[in-house]
Amino acid sequence: MNNKTTFYIGVLGASIFVISSILGGILIDGYSEISQLISESYAIDTEYGEVLRFFGIIPSGILLTLFAFLAYKKFPLSKLTKWGFLIFGICYGIATVIVGIFPCDSGCNKEFINPSLSQFIHNLSGSLTYIFVPLSMILIGMALSKFPIYKKLSRLGITCGIVGYLFVFLFLAEPTSEYIGLYQRIIEGVFILWIISYAFHLRNLDTSG
Repeated sequence: MNNKTTFYIGVLGASIFVISSILGGILIDGYSEISQLISESYAIDTEYGEVLRFFGIIPSGILLTLFAFLAYKKFPLSKLTKWGFLIFGICYGIATVIVGIFPCDSGCNKEFINPSLSQFIHNLSGSLTYIFVPLSMILIGMALSKFPIYKKLSRLGITCGIVGYLFVFLFLAEPTSEYIGLYQRIIEGVFILWIISYAFHLRNLDTSG
């Protein structure tokens, strides 16, 4: 596929995720974006949970997986870019599909008391995402730092990875914090910024060519 197609796949996947996350909060009375997790908006007992999962979260994960595996071939090949995009595709793209298939329990069971199998799989996938996705962005940023044309993109990737890890630390250290929803949205915002930036770079390469 050409760069423009990869661009559209990345932007569409990111957009569907953002729209689903916003709609999920709007559809639930009293929902707080500051103190509640994104997953709570499509938890197993929510009215519109299945719609959000099957028409939002899961399609988004599929598109972002495709974007990662297609984008890898568009950048200079190296072990770092290979592992970076592979980790991103698995731990963000495929993991997003998994958390959509296996929603969390009511309220997302933050204390993890007698969790269902679905909650266990949901938490495991989410943890792998937040532990490894910032690393993937740093690895790709390091690989691209060797090429003048990718200097800005490289710095952005490394910065996104570091900022991501700072808020992942807060997120994992304080699972019952009243700001847990804010921490998660900052983390996800960093991931989305990275996707959009890399997607637009690919589109611009097509335009300049």
